Amino acid sequence: MERFNKNFILMVIGQIISIFGSSVLRFALSLYVLDTTGRADIFAVLLAVSTLPVIVLSPIGGAIADRWNRRNLMVIFDFASSVILILFALQLWLGDVSIVFIGVVMTLLSVISTMYQPAVQASIPLLVREESLVKANGIVTGVGSLSSLAAPVLGGVLYSFFGLKTVVEVSCIAFFCSAVMEMFIHIPFTRQERSGHIVSTIVGDMKKGTVYVVKQNPFIFKIMILAAGLNLFLTPFFIVGVPYILKVTMSSSDTMFGISTGVLELSTILGALAVGMVAKRLKIGTMHVWMIMIGLLILPMAVSVYPLLLNLGYWPSYLLFILCAGLITIAMTILSIYVISIVQKETPNELLGKVMSIIFATAQCAAPVGQILYGALFHAFHISVYVPILLVSVVTFMMAFAAKVVLRNDTELRETHTS
Repeated sequence: MERFNKNFILMVIGQIISIFGSSVLRFALSLYVLDTTGRADIFAVLLAVSTLPVIVLSPIGGAIADRWNRRNLMVIFDFASSVILILFALQLWLGDVSIVFIGVVMTLLSVISTMYQPAVQASIPLLVREESLVKANGIVTGVGSLSSLAAPVLGGVLYSFFGLKTVVEVSCIAFFCSAVMEMFIHIPFTRQERSGHIVSTIVGDMKKGTVYVVKQNPFIFKIMILAAGLNLFLTPFFIVGVPYILKVTMSSSDTMFGISTGVLELSTILGALAVGMVAKRLKIGTMHVWMIMIGLLILPMAVSVYPLLLNLGYWPSYLLFILCAGLITIAMTILSIYVISIVQKETPNELLGKVMSIIFATAQCAAPVGQILYGALFHAFHISVYVPILLVSVVTFMMAFAAKVVLRNDTELRETHTS
């Protein structure tokens, strides 16, 4: 069994506390806005506005993570989140809060989270041995998924029995405890010389990261394009298509829909746990095989919504659909963690935060486009929903072929970075 050092364990525990507190709050706020306004579209707008910083500020967060002590950044960001929630709690004690105020709080927390994550991702290679990097990334990913799975349960209970004030107070305490715990982490840090004003320094750092990805390291550029492709065609299918099929095509109850969401979150956790067991078998040269496997698993999902099978009743279609969706989620999680680990190994430490955030921001930019695309496709083929699913499978096969072609010259990397 892999043994990690104290610093990595403390960081993971801090992540569990921080992410769990954030997830509980986010779920409770969604219930509060829906209860207050009765309108899902208002919350959708708030959610969209609050997620804009992820795309816009992620490269800046990466540059900051490479320039300053990453341990101190984690502490500062968690303390800042705690202070924001203290102010939020005071406002709740003084009276009801407006929807605009909630939007401001959500946006500020999203900004902090966007700046926080590059510091975490860039710290992992400094806290574990290179041969343990894939397993370490699996643990960090599993922590996030476990929080997403468990937080709605606790958030719903706290909100139902005690109200929004208690949820805000619990989340505030969680961020504060996380910050205190992170103060005891030691992350190696080498101060970089700064030439000029801080703004010009950050802009220059962002430019260095972009040049490294686009011009100096073709392999990482290829990985970034493939990640954007997956976020354009595959990830939005799970965000838009899967809920639509479960609720509209299959007419799933709220209970069954909730179970389905839990199954997919659990699949992400299983993928994060399984990556340690299959790490030694993962190779860059076989990434396309995983994508082919995903494409093949999408085909039964199309069969599950074919009228002939739907006419046999709810359970055959549902079980086939959710089984394949779960297996695909496991495969995507393993592939994602492996790719992140390869990028971390391939990138110099002083550029790691910038490079990771650039890849993440580029991939995130593709997601909204894919969501709009699938929204239009499922609306156009609402009677024959198997057609968009078949298109997803075809596109996945095409991306697998593209991955095989563009990565075939990376022979040295295949040998060097096999875990």
